[in-house]
Amino acid sequence: MSPCGSWESLRAALQGGADAVYFGVGKLNMRSRSAANFTVDDLPRIVQTCREAGVRTYLTVNTIIYNSEIDEMHRLLDAALAAGISAVIASDMAVIAYAHRIGLEVHISTQCNVSNTEAVRWYSQFADVVVTARELSLGQVAEITQYIRQNDIRGPKGELVQVEVFAHGALCMSVSGKCYLSLDNYNYSANRGACLQLCRRGYIVKDKESDLELEIDNEYIMSPKDLCTIGFLDKIVRAGVRVLKIEGRGRSADYVRTVTECYREAVEAIADGTYTEERIEGWTRRLATVFNRGFWDGYYLGRRLGEWSDRYGSQATEQKVYLGPVHNFFGRIGVAEVQLQTAETLRVGDEVVVIGETTGVYRATIQELRTDRDPVPEVHQGDRFSFKTTEPLHRGDKVYRIDMVNDEY
Repeated sequence: MSPCGSWESLRAALQGGADAVYFGVGKLNMRSRSAANFTVDDLPRIVQTCREAGVRTYLTVNTIIYNSEIDEMHRLLDAALAAGISAVIASDMAVIAYAHRIGLEVHISTQCNVSNTEAVRWYSQFADVVVTARELSLGQVAEITQYIRQNDIRGPKGELVQVEVFAHGALCMSVSGKCYLSLDNYNYSANRGACLQLCRRGYIVKDKESDLELEIDNEYIMSPKDLCTIGFLDKIVRAGVRVLKIEGRGRSADYVRTVTECYREAVEAIADGTYTEERIEGWTRRLATVFNRGFWDGYYLGRRLGEWSDRYGSQATEQKVYLGPVHNFFGRIGVAEVQLQTAETLRVGDEVVVIGETTGVYRATIQELRTDRDPVPEVHQGDRFSFKTTEPLHRGDKVYRIDMVNDEY
């Protein structure tokens, strides 16, 4: 299951091989501030686009709900049901109960901190899928999935309750995302989708009785590295997990496509017996090219303490440098015409990535550049140039050059 914060990332998830996508609408979701989000009017188009690809659609309505928002929540869920949304991901009982009442499939959010079999049994009266707490070990997850099978715990659809876990992406320093740091400091509630991510910053401890200040270990001690399970995904599958969730509704379309592709390939490799250390190393290197804060394996293998970031922001081994928009695409000959707007240079042999609402993510190495139909070795700011593609692009798509930053993986 892949994250979508924009039309570009939705298309990228489909290109990457997602079986399902999840997204927010308006303010009643946990990325209401940081992700672009969709509108209620977008729901029919989202459903149609995904149905054509055989992909399920999950609407996140996973914030806490205040009395003043109950009518708004009802209208949103009514619209989701009318549009044919596959399920709603929720944590507030007001949302869970109303969705259940109108016949909209419910998935229990990690915000509910489901950590034991009794919680699964309770939520099974409302939900067909339960996301377990991020703090559980794989052994604890396996106990829950075994209990579901042995005790025939079924959801409203009459099928065995499925267990979903986070497989990749950002981890929060707090228990299942229940954090009040942003609310306490700046009156922006993380549990209302408005987290300012103060935990990602560096902090200094100061002695009140002197001018002595200490920067603790030169690390960001509340900012965990990103979760990456690609190296032990077979163990997760054996634990009985049936849904792998990729975090990142606030991240870029190329992140969505790359991560989705890697985990899709890994799951298929587990199924066909080609899941090897060599392939794991290759997937890890690809995952490192897009936004990340470094990788660790979370709590699944029994760790009780996190691994903290040693620098601010992304540690991706590649970065995108914006060049300009696609002005025209000549489909008959497969040629894109681009205006280089920024003070950059593009050369034959450079890699580019093109991102757009309909295009999704297209990546290629430049084999030939032309200006005024003449081959040239490089182009510069102000040049209108063209290059051949193997897939159709669209007017308005954004073109980036890919630069290597570092390569630690």
